Amino acid sequence: MVLGDVFVLAFVPAACVVGIVFALTQWYIVSRVSVGGHVSNNGYMHVDEDGVDDSSVVAKCAEIQAAISEGSESFLATEYQYLGVFMGIFSVIIFVFLASVGGFSFDRQPCDFDPAQSCPSSIANAFFSTLAFILGAVTSTLSGYLGMRIATYANARTTLEARRGVGKAFIVAFRSGSVMGFLLAANGLLVLFLTILGFKLYFGDDWVGLYEAITGYGLGGSAVALFGRVGGGIYTKAADVGADLVGKIEQNIPEDDPRNPAVIADNVGDNVGDIAGMGADLFGSFAESTCAALVVSSISSFGTDRNFVAMCFPLIISAAGIFVCLLTTLFATDLFTIKEMKEIEPTLKRQLVISTVLMTGAIFLVSWYALPETFTINVVGHEPKVVKNWHIFFCVGSGLWAGLIIGFVTEYFTSNAYQPVQDVADSCRTGAATNIIFGLALGYKSVIIPVFAIAAAIYLSYSLAAMYGIAVAALGMLSTLATGLAIDAYGPISDNAGGIAEMAGMSHEVRERTDALDAAGNTTAAIGKGFAIGSAALVSLALFGAYVSRAGIASVDVIQPKEFVGLIVGAMLPYWFSAMTMKSVGKAALAMVEEVRRQFRTIPGLMEGTTKPDYKRCVQISTDASIKEMIPPGALVMLTPLIVGTLFGVETLAGLLAGALVSGVQIAISASNTGGAWDNAKKYIEAGNSEHAKSLGPKGSDAHKAAVIGDTVGDPLKDTSGPSLNILIKLMAVESLVFAPFFAANGGWLFRIWT
Repeated sequence: MVLGDVFVLAFVPAACVVGIVFALTQWYIVSRVSVGGHVSNNGYMHVDEDGVDDSSVVAKCAEIQAAISEGSESFLATEYQYLGVFMGIFSVIIFVFLASVGGFSFDRQPCDFDPAQSCPSSIANAFFSTLAFILGAVTSTLSGYLGMRIATYANARTTLEARRGVGKAFIVAFRSGSVMGFLLAANGLLVLFLTILGFKLYFGDDWVGLYEAITGYGLGGSAVALFGRVGGGIYTKAADVGADLVGKIEQNIPEDDPRNPAVIADNVGDNVGDIAGMGADLFGSFAESTCAALVVSSISSFGTDRNFVAMCFPLIISAAGIFVCLLTTLFATDLFTIKEMKEIEPTLKRQLVISTVLMTGAIFLVSWYALPETFTINVVGHEPKVVKNWHIFFCVGSGLWAGLIIGFVTEYFTSNAYQPVQDVADSCRTGAATNIIFGLALGYKSVIIPVFAIAAAIYLSYSLAAMYGIAVAALGMLSTLATGLAIDAYGPISDNAGGIAEMAGMSHEVRERTDALDAAGNTTAAIGKGFAIGSAALVSLALFGAYVSRAGIASVDVIQPKEFVGLIVGAMLPYWFSAMTMKSVGKAALAMVEEVRRQFRTIPGLMEGTTKPDYKRCVQISTDASIKEMIPPGALVMLTPLIVGTLFGVETLAGLLAGALVSGVQIAISASNTGGAWDNAKKYIEAGNSEHAKSLGPKGSDAHKAAVIGDTVGDPLKDTSGPSLNILIKLMAVESLVFAPFFAANGGWLFRIWT
């Protein structure tokens, strides 16, 4: 190891500042596209390539963008009010439970690393854990909000640039996605690093106590992400399903037709669900994987030797990732240009490959220079594991490359450029039933290779560095977080751009370009969900290992009745959760369908386009339904570890976490990919870019109607239940880790009474 403390203190904040400055630069470049006038600030005239220009179209785009932005902000303001109440109540629970472990004592206690020294009291530990929880929740909330703001800021600008060509529109959408990616990655890392430095002023050399308190940061981030994903997912899918069922199926009008009352709510949903919810989700994954690695490292020889550089290794990895992602972004925005629609998807895929290759070299350098040549990792119930620094390179690298494999497999199963989705589209010839059958089969099949990739990464990492290896493997998968978020956020921005083009009455050529951007965005969104699910599996396992260590469990034996009961109940939880979220979407969609039908039935001139629909009423229905319906599934996830740990003890809770992890990963991948395939099968028919696609279309044909039904069924799978499941498995794990001291001291009283 050659790096010193000063390097870490300079490098990590510098990476964060560079990431924030780069994000703001991208934002400035996007802002130079005007939505308020005839000519943009950079001097380019917004005209179609055929020379047609209409200032009323620009004004219409600005009006639609304002409506989408207003609806998004209104929903998030309402949601965050409820979240604020929840965070206040749960902060009290954390403080009371953890402070009770030491009898609410203010007396300092002997340190684990040296009983001759004194460490902070139970009250102090509880206070700092609660503070970390609040900081994580606030940072996660800010991440989601900033993502929503840039998305609503960029959607109309992407539409207007599509008039100048698909390459111009792509640049705007991708730069806007980069703003979210770099702001989230940099802000999350900076807040965490400053929190560690601030807490260290009090904890001193007690790295174990410090990093155990820091786990609250991950809990706060994922708690917000859960409600953001579930609430946003219910919102967007209620509007989407309502708009599709009445608009496209019953009224036979195009998608995003301005006559459809649910169209604004649908576009708002893309921002509050796929942007704000997804941003909070991946922030939670980053926070939890980092916290898991920090907790495990604190009980290694790093902690014993008080090696500051090695203890900050997870943070250095993330900081290096920001620089790598910055270089990668330049390949899409500056070094290469898109001239044809068929180049969009390869360009986005190239981002994944470039970032992975560059990050591999960065991981090697960081592992070589930031870690001791040899060190030990403590393993509960076993001899300490002797690890070399190059072992960690392979651990982090296995997670990084497993993520790339998951991304490619997800693309293969969800992109309409490949055979699986084309087969699903072809099955629409014989109706919706065969479309559903083929889509479900595709989703189940798509699980196979990602699970093998995750299993290989887990085996290699654990063999080389025990649970620390798994924790840094998860961090490796998330090390290119800024790039992953950029291509993920690009999707909803492009989707909104297409909707605005339709509502503003732009030409067919512009709509073709935005459709091409949107189709690629559907695939990148599916890839982003695949990354989130894969990283959640590794993060959850790392948190599970940290929980077992902190709870003092020597081994988890699934043959024992306590563990087996927890295992089978845990495997059931993802099904229970999915049932709740899907039914919530169905109930909200029912209300939306009735409202859309009512407006078509009662508003004179609506179908003729001479009267505007009541968009605000549909926005309000989605808002009310999502806020109401997000509470039960959120309560299921948040209360289950508390109830099981308190009543049945640490062993049963360990089984529960294992069961939820194994079951949840499979369902999440399958649901996300099935929904993504159905969506792109519909777009494949609508685009008609091949003879096969033309034989299934055009819009309004029987095959197209069958594809729309499949897309509608898949909406809650890919945008509500599927992506929320990865939060379920990691949130229960990090919550169990935070409350482990309480469960170890006071849990299992029901079994004690029974026996």
